[in-house]
Amino acid sequence: MTEKIGLFPGSFDPFTNGHLATVKKALTFFDKVYIAVATNTGKSALFSTEEKVALIKDAVTALESVTVIAAPRKLTVTLARELGATTLIRGLRNGNDFEYEAGIAQMNKVQDASIETVFFMADQEYNFISSSMIKEVAAFNGRVTGLVPKNVEIALKQKLQEVHYGN
Repeated sequence: MTEKIGLFPGSFDPFTNGHLATVKKALTFFDKVYIAVATNTGKSALFSTEEKVALIKDAVTALESVTVIAAPRKLTVTLARELGATTLIRGLRNGNDFEYEAGIAQMNKVQDASIETVFFMADQEYNFISSSMIKEVAAFNGRVTGLVPKNVEIALKQKLQEVHYGN
């Protein structure tokens, strides 16, 4: 039987508990899941790609069938083919996410018709979380406990100290 491999690409700046929940859901459908840390040229990143990869690896350490990689600057479908992934994994929080993600899924289908995209709905407790919102709240010393993995919470506070105070 062929191994079912899924690819979960994203900028993950930072990786949230919503992302983690999506990975756990995906593992009920796939034998192996790759989390690919990609660069979003439309956003300014707080963490470097290397930092994000390390943080995510630590957050998913208990999930044996998950591999975290840095995604080179190439089309997601090209990376999927190289990894043997037949499916792209995306999380949806609301209708706005669906419209945005559906467009990307259609463009990916034009690039490679053999690669499907599946959408996992966010759990209600995480459907309001975005990485941008997490960074904004954390920048003003707001509470992000329970919204991001503990290691990410610690790293977020440290990184924001460095950015604001040059430590």
